[in-house]
Order: sequence, then C-alpha cells, then structure tokens
Amino acid sequence: MVYKALQIQKSPVMPALAPSFRANAFRTFSALLAGWAIALAVSGASAQAQTQTQTPPKQGAPQAAPQAVPGFWDPRRRPDRPDLSRITVIRFLTETDYPPFNFTGADGNPAGFNVDLARALCDEIKVTCTIQMRRFETLIDAITSNRGDAIIASLAVTPQLRGRVDFTDPYYRAPARFVSRREAVLAEVRPEYLEGKKVGVIGGTAHEAYLKALFTDAEIRSFADADAMRLALRRGEVDFIFGDAISLAFWVNGTDSAECCAFSGGPFVESRYFGEGVGIAVRKGNDILRQSLNWALFRVWEKGRYTDLWLRYFSISPF
Repeated sequence: MVYKALQIQKSPVMPALAPSFRANAFRTFSALLAGWAIALAVSGASAQAQTQTQTPPKQGAPQAAPQAVPGFWDPRRRPDRPDLSRITVIRFLTETDYPPFNFTGADGNPAGFNVDLARALCDEIKVTCTIQMRRFETLIDAITSNRGDAIIASLAVTPQLRGRVDFTDPYYRAPARFVSRREAVLAEVRPEYLEGKKVGVIGGTAHEAYLKALFTDAEIRSFADADAMRLALRRGEVDFIFGDAISLAFWVNGTDSAECCAFSGGPFVESRYFGEGVGIAVRKGNDILRQSLNWALFRVWEKGRYTDLWLRYFSISPF
C-alpha cells in the first residue's frame, strides 16, 4: 500500500480505522517504472452515496481509464508568500526503502518521487536543502529531537501524529479500489452489484472495515497479506479484491499479476476509512517552515512541475 500511517505497534490498522499503508508490492518497483503516466482530478466514488438499485454494467474487457494526477490545490486560493528570509536551510528526512517514493539510487544517493519533490520545493524557496535517509520508525523521533526539519516519506496524516508533529497541506492521497479478473471487469461498483460475490481483502485493515460496513451482501474473504489475497484472485478463488489503489496499480501493471486482472469501478476516498492524505511533517509550532512548504507546494503544482514528477513515476491510474 502506499502511504504510511506510522505505527509504534506493528498492527495492520491505526486507531480510528486509519489505514496501514505499507505494502510489499512496492518491493517489486524496479520492473514497473518505465513509461508510466497518470493525469486529471480525483473523483470520489463513495459507496455510501451509491444506494439506488440498478442493473450492473456489462462485464467485459477493461477499458483504458482516464489519466489522472492527484491535486489538492485551488488556483483561486493562492497562499500568501511567507518571509522566506527566515529559512536558511531545510534538513529533509525520508525513508531508506519505499520505492518509488524514496529509495537509494544507483549512485548511492536518495532518489524517488518524495526526494525529487523535496528538491523542487527547495528550488522554489531558494534555500539549501539536505536529504537524509533513515529507517521509517525513527523519523518522528528524529524530527522532534531536532535531527531534521521536515519529513517527506509518504507519512499519512492521522489524529495520533497530529499530536506530535504539524503537517503541511496534503500532496497526495491513495484511494481504495476493486480489482477483478479481466473477463469480469465492471465499469462501476456498487454494493448491490456485489451481492453474493466473493471479495478478498487484507484482514484487520480499514479496507476490510469499509467492506463490512457498506458491502454487507458480499461474501468477504479475509487474507493475512497482500500476496495471499492477490493469488486468490489469480486462481479464481475470489471474484474481486479490495485494497490500496496505488499498490494494486503496481501489481496489475507488473509481472506478478501475469496480466490476469484489472481495476473494476472507480476510486473510494472516504477519509474516515482511508485517511486525510499524505503531508510533510515538521516540528510542532514551526509555522514558518510549514507555511513556506505550503507556498512552495502550490508553486510547484501551479508551474506543472508536480504533474511532471507524478507522470515520471506512476503509470496505471489509481483514480
């Protein structure tokens, strides 16, 4: 899965149903980078709003999805330029091994979407930046003990973490989606369409809780991990699987899926279950840095650099 809710305990779900966003699928990143693209706005496909009974759309071969780039910025709400002269250096912290967001490049230096975004922000602020890689579980302690200034490591914004650090505006979000076998793709997924269908999901996650709350007539099959869930779909033991859309996009587009499967329906983005998104964390009370990063994020998006970065790293649309 894609963005991470920091967990002191290694449980699959944060309190209050925040998702566990770490996925084994990203460890197969090296075969998936070339030529990927995503474009236009996130469209929320809320199952709660899908209550009218309709005949399911015809199943068939998957159609190419509209390309989409996530965006959280409103051009009508341009942030004020803060006093950037008060910032002399930004010490970014990121994780050691979470491709394609952050990983060690062939030259031994930090690389990935988060790393390149941090560099773009530094260009906008016109300040010297360093990027240090650390183990994910050490990042919060490092920032609170002044061993860094900002964490850019796909860190999920949760109420628990808001008590320890401040966050910038979100800069991406990972929706949830269904995947089916290619011969059984649905153009739209509603609770009534999955009545009696076997739906696989990782047990103990927010995705499982969402299915149990809203897809009550489906036959929910819980699995210990993503590999077991995906294998069940490949073998035809379940009709659909449901999970984090970006990690599923990597799997669908990668060699492990053997081209068996494709997305069914659109994205589900309810923040109660799937989180507020991913932000850059700074120390509590460091408003000048937080505001400067928000301003720079808007500028990077406005100039098209955010879109360029997203298209460089991602392909099959999770939206």
